[in-house]
Amino acid sequence: MKTQNYILVLLIAFSCAMCNSSKKDKEENIAEKTTKTDNDKHPVLTPEDSLKMVNHSIEVKGDVEFPLNLTVDSLKKMKVVTLDDFKVVCQSGEVKKDNKVCKGVLLKDILEKAKIKQNGHKDRNFYIVARASDDYKATFSWAELFNNPTGENAYILFEENGKPVKNGEMIAICKNDIKTGPRHVYWLKSIEVYKVE
Repeated sequence: MKTQNYILVLLIAFSCAMCNSSKKDKEENIAEKTTKTDNDKHPVLTPEDSLKMVNHSIEVKGDVEFPLNLTVDSLKKMKVVTLDDFKVVCQSGEVKKDNKVCKGVLLKDILEKAKIKQNGHKDRNFYIVARASDDYKATFSWAELFNNPTGENAYILFEENGKPVKNGEMIAICKNDIKTGPRHVYWLKSIEVYKVE
């Protein structure tokens, strides 16, 4: 009888240990999934850290004949366009920013000034990357900018609601995107042109 009770107690203890082990594994899996999901979110920066991301110029580089280093002052010397009622809409559909008036320059005007290295008029397989200080990137194709209405709606902004841009002095945006947030690049540091190989 004592042996049976002893075996029964051991079986119950073993079962409890297995249940706790399984529960612990599930909790670790949930924590791991949560951590992975959190990595997809943008980190919340202090004002001091945000200032470290600010660029006072943007570099136009890559497959261009005339690399440029642009400042707000150099953009103001180009053909400046005024935009009315521009909303930054994130992927969820939430309006993150509502600008009544903005000023900037068409991205294609900047690229025409830098002159993409094309071998004849049929050489159109290029993509353009707008890169931020935190390495956030938005891309455009040559066809979007030079053979599509997007070319008349992709801008580098330097002024919002009558004031200089806060986050990086210059912002890349595309006004005709349904969700404007994914291609709203603040802390803009470079415009890079690459040939599709």
